[in-house]
Amino acid sequence: DYNNVGTVEFLVDQNGKVFFIEVNPRIQVEHTVTEMITGIDLVKTQIRIAQGHALHDEIIALPQQDKVRINGYAIQCRITTEDPENDFMPDYGTVLAYRSAEGFGIRLDEGSVYNGVKISPFFDSLLVKVTAHSTTVRDATHKLKRALNEFRIRGVKTNIRFLLNIIAHPEFIAGNATVNFLQQHPDIFTYKSSQDRGTKILKYLAEISVNGHPDVKHPDKNKLFEKPLLPPFDKDAAIPNGSKQLLEQLGPEALCEWLLKEKKIHYTDTTFRDAHQSLLATRVRSIDMLKVAGSFAQHFPQTFSMEVWGGATFDVCMRFLYEDPWKRLQQFRKAIPNILLQMLLRGANAVGYKAYPD
Repeated sequence: DYNNVGTVEFLVDQNGKVFFIEVNPRIQVEHTVTEMITGIDLVKTQIRIAQGHALHDEIIALPQQDKVRINGYAIQCRITTEDPENDFMPDYGTVLAYRSAEGFGIRLDEGSVYNGVKISPFFDSLLVKVTAHSTTVRDATHKLKRALNEFRIRGVKTNIRFLLNIIAHPEFIAGNATVNFLQQHPDIFTYKSSQDRGTKILKYLAEISVNGHPDVKHPDKNKLFEKPLLPPFDKDAAIPNGSKQLLEQLGPEALCEWLLKEKKIHYTDTTFRDAHQSLLATRVRSIDMLKVAGSFAQHFPQTFSMEVWGGATFDVCMRFLYEDPWKRLQQFRKAIPNILLQMLLRGANAVGYKAYPD
């Protein structure tokens, strides 16, 4: 016997007569609509039931059926990697750009979708579910339209334009859509072309960067990728002592006391973290920074510390540069043995991109 959350599906005709279709012994993708208009967490509820709790136990605290309050209206759209101009064939490839929507009354249920993710043809084409909630159907529809327009997904085809055509149709907004809606309105399948200005600009810049501009017949190759000049230094000379040795000599507490008593200003160099994070999205490789690390250690032993670490450096090392972030730190320490190395650590998000609970 099945004793848990289920989904019961009905059809309602124009006269308000209800027809039973089927019952499914599971949560279905549309459950976000029920959750938003009732405030009941169905997923948590089914887990509690599986643990042996009854619906009206204190830990679940579901009201009696006649006490369940319905608050407003919710509409859900499923954004998939299906091409509406090719008979909704699933598309696959690499997501080159991904930006989702947000705002009051908008709920997103995302899978593993982000810039650079590879979409496989062997799994479900669902990318993200978008649910809009408001006090009226019209306002919920407007919110959903705004949210769908905010999405930017490049690299794979999606059904967003198809969804926009549906929710913008007067018959849908008026609440008159039936199961024959698409057959009765073939204009739904006429799509406005996407300008995709961002991708076009990026492709243009990439083309010019690699192949040059067609109007420049004889580019001066000597001016491309100029070899950086390092201040001369003796690689075999002993590296002067610095703040690292002072820490080892005094210990952490005594070093802090010494620094508080200092009259002169001490500096932290942020080149190895903030400079290329701000200008180059933290994409400078370890091998390139190590080329100048020894020179820095020789010429600037008076530097109090070097900021070489932060959330983005940790993430980019692994996801984009395919480097070991811990090995990078070891290499920096070997090349710069005399200066303290420090990390940018934010209180709310540590090394991540969002705030985490205490």
